Amino acid sequence: MKTVLVILTQSNLNSLQVHESLSATMVLASFGCEVKVLLQDAALSLLKSDLSFEQLKHAFKIASNMVDSFEFYDLTPILVENKNKNSCFVTESQQEIDFIELNRELIQSFDQVLYW
Repeated sequence: MKTVLVILTQSNLNSLQVHESLSATMVLASFGCEVKVLLQDAALSLLKSDLSFEQLKHAFKIASNMVDSFEFYDLTPILVENKNKNSCFVTESQQEIDFIELNRELIQSFDQVLYW
């Protein structure tokens, strides 16, 4: 079985790209790949799930709603770097999170790495 690390960097309400990235991640998990998701930088906002979509205010639906369904795709726990342990998005999250050091050994432990 292929192992894939997906590194997401796009913010929750930023663009359609974050939706496409999350959809592709869930498709990989649905078709037999072992997928781990690492949230970095602006993507930490995907952990904030108490936002509500306002059609007149937001161009795209809230991507964090997709992250809420990760447990159904065996995409939990979500990986977050140790340096972001105290981020308000992380500390207030209801998601299952594993803290990691992003280094060469971690990257090399996966067959493929996708960076979005």
